[in-house]
This record gives sequence, C-alpha cells and structure tokens, in this order.
Amino acid sequence: MAIIDFGGVKERVVTRKEFPLSKARKVLRKEVIAVIGYGVQGPAQSLNMKDNGFNVIIGQAPQFKRDWDRAVKDGWVPGKTLFDIEEACRRATIIQLLVSDAAQRVVWPVVKKHLTKGKALYFSHGFSITYSKKTGVVPPKGVDVIMVAPKGSGTSVRRNFLSGAGINSSYAVYQNATGKAEQRCIAVGIAIGSGYLFPTTFPHETNSDLTGERGVLMGCLAGVMEAQYDTLRKQGHSPSEAFNETVEELTQSLIRLVDERGMDWMFSNCSATAQRGALDWKPKFKKAVLPVFQELYKRVSSGKEAERVIQACGKKDYQAQLAKELALIGNSEMWRAGAAVRALRPAEKAHAVSKATKGVGGRQYK
Repeated sequence: MAIIDFGGVKERVVTRKEFPLSKARKVLRKEVIAVIGYGVQGPAQSLNMKDNGFNVIIGQAPQFKRDWDRAVKDGWVPGKTLFDIEEACRRATIIQLLVSDAAQRVVWPVVKKHLTKGKALYFSHGFSITYSKKTGVVPPKGVDVIMVAPKGSGTSVRRNFLSGAGINSSYAVYQNATGKAEQRCIAVGIAIGSGYLFPTTFPHETNSDLTGERGVLMGCLAGVMEAQYDTLRKQGHSPSEAFNETVEELTQSLIRLVDERGMDWMFSNCSATAQRGALDWKPKFKKAVLPVFQELYKRVSSGKEAERVIQACGKKDYQAQLAKELALIGNSEMWRAGAAVRALRPAEKAHAVSKATKGVGGRQYK
C-alpha cells in the first residue's frame, strides 16, 4: 500500500500503480462474478468489469422487466450471461449483492442458500451487515465477506471509467474465511474501475455514507438550494436569475474549480467581492448547520436512520409514495426553471454528457 499524507494525517491507500489491472486479472482468473441487481450500481460495475476482461454474469429477477430489459439492451444474454437471481448465485464464486438495502432482506434467503464454502459475498454498502440484527443478513462462516464502496453514483462509476479517470472507493473485509479476502476485495475494486482504494470498516462506511447522503451530498444541498432560490424569488428576482445564481453557476463553474484544486483555489479565482463575502459568511453557515449534522450523525450511528429506511422502504406502496415525493421536487418552479436553463446549454456540451453516460441506465442516484 502507498502511504499518503491527507492534510497532515497519513493514510494507507491502494493505487492502480501498485495493484494494476494485470494483477487483478491474475487474482480473479478463476472467479465467476455474479452481479445481483441491475438497478443503480449494478450496470456500471458489471459493464466496467466486462470491459476489463473479467468473467461476469448478471442475476436479475425477470419480473422486474425494466431492469431485465435494460440488461439485455446492454448486451447481457439470457441463459448465457443473464440469469434469474438463484441461478446466478449458484454459478458464481463471488456474489455481488447490489440490489437496494431494502431488497437485500427479501433476496437474502435465496442468496444465502448458495453461499457455499470458499465463495465471497460482496457489498458496495455496509448497511445490511452493520445492521444485521435488523436486516437478518448474517453470512455463513465459510465465506469471505468483502466490500468495495465507490464514492459516487452508478452513473459516475461508468462515466469515470469510460474517461479513464476512475472513481475513488473505500474497501473493507468483514470476514476472511479463505485467507485471501483482502486480495479478492482489492482486485474487484480495481476491476470495477476504482481510481484508488482506501481502507475502512463496514460500520464506518455505513455511518459516513448515510451521513453524507442526508447531508452535503444530497439532503443538505437540496435544502440549501431551495432556501436560497426561495429567498431570491421572494425579493423579486426572476426564475432564471435565481436558478443561475443558486445552481447553474455552482455546477457549471465553481464546483469545477473546487474539484481541480480545492476550495481555497476556487475562492482565489473569484472576484474580491465574492471572496470577501464567502470568507465572512462561511463561519455563519457552519455555526448554523453544525448542530444539524451532529444530530444527523447521532441518529445514523444509533441505528434510527436504518430503522427509518427499513420501515419506509419496506411498505408495499413505497414506490408510489416515492414517485409523489420526487414529483414535488421535479415539478417545483425551481427545477422547472432548471430544465429550461439546461435546454439552453450549448448542444455540444449536452452531447458530450450523453456520450459519457452511454450504456448506463436506470436511476441517476447512488
């Protein structure tokens, strides 16, 4: 492993230089990797592994026709590389359980039946293992239990792979039955296109992931955007102006400077007025939201957020309720204005995005 200095704290990470694709192929040369679930992460990870030359098959419930048809469209062949979940698990030596957290409880009895000695059970999120008392997902002792968690949506995993950049991932070994669990884990991490991998544990990954999704990555970001947009609109600003100042400038300009060289670099490349205002108001926002994040992390680490997910997502009418909640966002003035703004972007930019995401179907979130 490479030792990297992260802001004065040294960490061990695995890079593609020290664990190249050729080594991953050698480690996994006799493995049959079954990706169970073709919804969010499944398409990206399976297609990346397929393109990298690994022996990959898909396990997907045929009754979920949208996901089954998407797999066929992406080139998976029924009876050869595309099977129902039970048959895929039977054929596999590494079972990648990539259905949703709620669905993992449902398919677990079928998966567990085929976890014979020496196989590996792979996750991309630690939820089911961390909350095993709530989910009932308790692997048998004779199998490796490993995790590679890409730090991005399935769309980003595929897009970054096609661009050659890769996406950073955390990895963990929960159970090392064969003595080779870490090698298998890192090899799969390289196979799916990770830029670099950093070690974690199943509970740490779960707590950080649930906090991040509810916080800066999604929940907080959406809430803060709505608050600023509503404030500007109530003060007489047009939808176009409010959206551009709230979302478009962030996503199309400023966040790219942060990505390139950090927040200080972004501050340094803005006007003196913007720079001074940002530096003055940053502490105010931190003071305002810090108690919310502390409350959020407490709920996550206590298992209350897990209970909420299991209880809500397990309802029979959940998909219908979810559609209503998402429609409220999509049909709001703010995001209808966003659709109009995006339609005005140069055609070549839209084409570039479409080309980068070709072959990645399904929901566009993690």
